[in-house]
Amino acid sequence: MTAYIVVDLTPTDTEKLQAYSTKAAETLVEFGGEFIAKGPVTALNGNAPHPTKVIIAFPSKDKAQNWYQSDAYQDIVPLRDAGMNSQFHLIG
Repeated sequence: MTAYIVVDLTPTDTEKLQAYSTKAAETLVEFGGEFIAKGPVTALNGNAPHPTKVIIAFPSKDKAQNWYQSDAYQDIVPLRDAGMNSQFHLIG
């Protein structure tokens, strides 16, 4: 069953965020992950605490968790944290 990682984020350093985004995209390949949506949030009801959302699809929950916990991804977490404030959620 397809699983999704939903990222809510607020950029804090656009150069570091761009570098992180490029590297993060490379780490998805091994786990079958692909970006399906990325952009500004328009709240239809309630508040959106972060102005940007990213949705990544994976073939399974295991693949999503294995990607997030992989050495390749964990190596770029400091760059992620320097470029944005974020929340990651796994659905599926």
